Amino acid sequence: MNDLVTVDVPAPHVRVITLNRPDRLNAMSIDLVSELHEQLRAAGADNDCWVVILTGAGRAFCSGLDLKDLGLIPNIDGLQVGRIAQRSMRHYSSLVTAMRSIPQPIIVAVNGPAYGGGMCLALGADLRFASSATTFNATGIVNGLTSTEMGVGYLLWRAVGTAQANDILLTGRTVDAEHALAMGLVSRVFDDETFLTETIDVATAMCAFSPYGLQYTKEALVVGVETTSLHTAIEFEDRNQLLLGFTDNLPTAIRAFGRGETPEYTDEPRRDMWAPGSG
Repeated sequence: MNDLVTVDVPAPHVRVITLNRPDRLNAMSIDLVSELHEQLRAAGADNDCWVVILTGAGRAFCSGLDLKDLGLIPNIDGLQVGRIAQRSMRHYSSLVTAMRSIPQPIIVAVNGPAYGGGMCLALGADLRFASSATTFNATGIVNGLTSTEMGVGYLLWRAVGTAQANDILLTGRTVDAEHALAMGLVSRVFDDETFLTETIDVATAMCAFSPYGLQYTKEALVVGVETTSLHTAIEFEDRNQLLLGFTDNLPTAIRAFGRGETPEYTDEPRRDMWAPGSG
């Protein structure tokens, strides 16, 4: 690890992953992408981590692909140029599926410009918060390439609708925080000075819920976006709700709310369902 991606635990069960190349506006080199893959895997495997925040160091979130320091992916001995290029491309694009695959919900704290691949990373998250200094731009079309990369052609229109998505991707327009909030590209905008603190506060509040419930809600939301069938979505949601219903969480909530207290969820099995005479 070269500390191109750093990790902090500012509150119980909350992990902050920070892109740490502020001198390059956190541009995506191969080395940075490799470290981000590793930190996402580590977060996903950490049972004590319930919510992940992804942000950038300095004045930008991520300026996209680093055109001056691409680097080389590992394990390319014996490969021809075409296969190296394809594997390199997938090294970047698979970040989005990696983000959607870990069990913890990811809040992306966009603290400044999110251009090209940086905007794509933001779309891979489950929640998107912006600082007032945030701007989004699809730089591929501006650079003579395509704006559709890392799944943005699939995810953006689902977030903001086809009219807005087409406008962003085809015209190369820059979207500021105010317009990003209005179109649904982000769900909250915080002042620059309090941005990360308020994001951590939201993550901490989420940790009052069941981590099991957070995980299965995320899974159902991903399935809901990707499936073409209402029936399939309902079947998946039914399964998840049933699994949570077999825990003691709901009785815990009822007891706590009845006392005017905040419930503390343990995800322990609900034993009263199997008591003698209960059937």
